[in-house]
Amino acid sequence: MTEPSEIDAPQPKFVDSHDTAAWKTIVLQYQEPSIPRAVWQLANTLGPLAMIWYLMYRFIDKPWWVLLPMSALAGAFLVRIFIVFHDCGHGSYFKSRTANDVVGFITGLLTFTPYYQWRWSHAIHHASSGDLDKRGVGDLWTMTVQEYLEASPGRRFAYRLSRNPIFLFVVAPLFVFLVKQRFPEADANKRERYSVYWMNLAILAMGTALALVFGWKAYLLIQLSALAVAGSAGFWMFYVQHQFEGVYWERGEGWDYTAAALQGSSFYKLPRILQWFSGNIGYHHIHHLSSRIPNYNLERCHEAHQIFQDVKPVTLFGSLKSLTFRLWDEERGKLVGYRHLRNLDSGRRSAGQ
Repeated sequence: MTEPSEIDAPQPKFVDSHDTAAWKTIVLQYQEPSIPRAVWQLANTLGPLAMIWYLMYRFIDKPWWVLLPMSALAGAFLVRIFIVFHDCGHGSYFKSRTANDVVGFITGLLTFTPYYQWRWSHAIHHASSGDLDKRGVGDLWTMTVQEYLEASPGRRFAYRLSRNPIFLFVVAPLFVFLVKQRFPEADANKRERYSVYWMNLAILAMGTALALVFGWKAYLLIQLSALAVAGSAGFWMFYVQHQFEGVYWERGEGWDYTAAALQGSSFYKLPRILQWFSGNIGYHHIHHLSSRIPNYNLERCHEAHQIFQDVKPVTLFGSLKSLTFRLWDEERGKLVGYRHLRNLDSGRRSAGQ
């Protein structure tokens, strides 16, 4: 499934025709990949990660508080590597499709993610983000208030578990990267299925080679700790990108691609160092408007037109409020917490009395 063309996206309801023409022109200017920027980003990401791996190996027998900062740093570089992988999946990192596929496979190997299967599911996410009628592929499980009230006790329990912060940001990332992505999706085609099988073989070969160099204990400790940090950070980023105050959700007939991009994807304004490690993906409203813009051009595109800057930023501290959001209230057009259910129940009982 291919995502809709950003250039042919329907006109948003909240900008006039002059603004629409302006942002289309701006977007086109920043879709051009840059080989020097791409190569430099690879160098300043892969090189330091290799050095951290070596240092962790040298300090493998030291106390945990010595290794923990290095694990966190290795995880941060893995997040940055995943952004390169992500751009390759969109075909935006290099001009050459072959270069994108090769680098995408290599960075996918480092992040334990099958390239073609992920690219397929992520394209569906871009084509349907914010559409209440097309949830379920490449997104976070989000129920409406009505769906939750009509759900069975077992389904409610499963949903609450899936939205629990410990499960969502600690257990789920490791499960997804280590287990779930080792199996093809049920409706994946031949290329997506084989991408999973080839990636599994590549991971096995890489793991065996590194274990022979570092030893199994050292390899597993370094690999799993870095992957755990990267997975938790990555899941948090993805969560905040589409679960924030004022987010856009609509049913299919009222869904608008551009509105879903600029209002349904957050502008996550991070401290400079975190922006660097996350590959500018905090400019997610720009990315969803045009996935053909490579990560190293996102900030410059954001600064190029007032319509992008009018998007209200989500700050690092302010993003913590997203942890209270659990359900989408269609009547109120906003995300709410479980407390809203208690208030709703109390209101109904009062009305019944």
